[in-house]
Amino acid sequence: MNRMTMAKRNTDEQFVSRRRLLTTGAALGVGAAVGVGVDRTVNASPDVVTSTHGATTIPFYGKHQAGIETEPAAHATFIAFNLNDDVDRPALIRLMRLVTDSASRLTQGQPALADTEAGLARNPSRLTVTFGFGPGFVARAKGIAPSWLAPLPPFSIDKLEERWNGGDLLLQVSADDPVSVSHTVRVLTKDARSFASIHWRQDGFRHAPGTLKPGTTMRNLFGQVDGTVNPEPGSKDFAQVVWANKGWWADGTSLVLRRIAMNLDTWDPVSRVGREEAIGRRLDTGAPLTGTAEHDVPDLDAKDHQGLTVIAEYAHIRRSQTGDAAEVIFRRPYNYDLAPEGVESSASGLLFASYQADVTKQFVPIQRRLDELDMLNEWTTPIGSAVFVIPPGCRKGGYIGETLLEV
Repeated sequence: MNRMTMAKRNTDEQFVSRRRLLTTGAALGVGAAVGVGVDRTVNASPDVVTSTHGATTIPFYGKHQAGIETEPAAHATFIAFNLNDDVDRPALIRLMRLVTDSASRLTQGQPALADTEAGLARNPSRLTVTFGFGPGFVARAKGIAPSWLAPLPPFSIDKLEERWNGGDLLLQVSADDPVSVSHTVRVLTKDARSFASIHWRQDGFRHAPGTLKPGTTMRNLFGQVDGTVNPEPGSKDFAQVVWANKGWWADGTSLVLRRIAMNLDTWDPVSRVGREEAIGRRLDTGAPLTGTAEHDVPDLDAKDHQGLTVIAEYAHIRRSQTGDAAEVIFRRPYNYDLAPEGVESSASGLLFASYQADVTKQFVPIQRRLDELDMLNEWTTPIGSAVFVIPPGCRKGGYIGETLLEV
C-alpha cells in the first residue's frame, strides 16, 4: 500500500470516528437531558448576563400594575386584541390566569411554562407587562364599566384609521432590551391566541439606557422635550392624578393611547424661532420662552417690547395648561419611526400614552383646547385612538383582572 493510499485511509477513519463521536454523543446528551427531566437550554449557553442592566428586574405583584409609575424603559410594544366570539366570562378567567402567570415569570427572568425559547427569558432588562381592558372585555365579563371607558369624542384634527383604534384587551410590554420585549410579546401572544386575535400592534422607543442622565425628560422626533410637567412618580400628586379610588378598577387607572403622525418633511424647513414659538419652549434647554430652565413655570402674562405675549396664544404649552388642578395627566410617550412610502422621506410619530384616573375630567378638556388652537396641529395628525381601563395589580397566586372577574 503506497503512502498516499494510507494517508487517505487514515483520513477516512478519522472522519468516521469523529462523526460517530458527534452523533452518538449528541444522542447521549439528549437522552440524558430527557431522562432526568432537565432543560439545559437555560444554563448551558455561555452568553450569561454580563451587566447589571440585563439582570435588573421590576416586581410584578403589588397594589398597582408595573409599567406606569415605573421609570420608562427604552423599548415598548402595545398590542390590542379582539376577543373571539365564543369567549365568555369563564374563558376570560382562564385567559387572564394564563397570561398573568407567564408575565409574572418573564418579568423576573424566568421562562414561562412551555416556553420554547427559554434562554431568551434570562435577561429581563427591567421588563414590565401591563394589562388593560377595553369596553368589549368588560362587557363579556358582565361588569360595570367606568363612565369614561368609551371612544374619545371626535376632534377636528383627527384623521383616525380603524387599524389603530380600539381593542378588547391591551398588552403593554416594555424593557430596556428589544430582545426581551420581542420574546415576551411572542410568549403572551401564543398564550392569548386561543381566546383572541391581534387587532393592532404598535412599537415605540426612547433613548437607550445610559444615554441620558436619570430623570432627564425624553425628546420626541421634533427635538422637543416631551413630558416636562408630569407629576413626580411616587408623590402624592401622582397618586391623585393617576390612581382610581372607586369601583373594581380602584388602584388601577386609565390609558389613552393616541398614535400621532408627525410630518417631519414639512417641519424641517421651519426656522428655530418658528419652532420655539409653536411650542412655547426653547429647543436646547426645554425652558419656557419666559424662563431659563426646563422646569421654570411659564409666565403666560409676560409681554415683549411690542406688547405681545411672549408665549403666543397658539403655543402648545399655553393650550395644554390650565388653571384647573383637576385637568392634569401623566404622559409616558414613545417615538415610532417606520419605513416611508411614496414620495415621503419619513413615516415617524409619537405613541402618546396618557394615564389618568378619569379620562373625561382630565384628558378630554386638555385635548379640546389643543383641538381648538394649537400651532403644532400644523405638523401633527392623530391617526389612532384607544381607551382602556388598567385594572389594579394582584397578589402572588392571584391574577390581573380578578377584581372584575371574581365578583
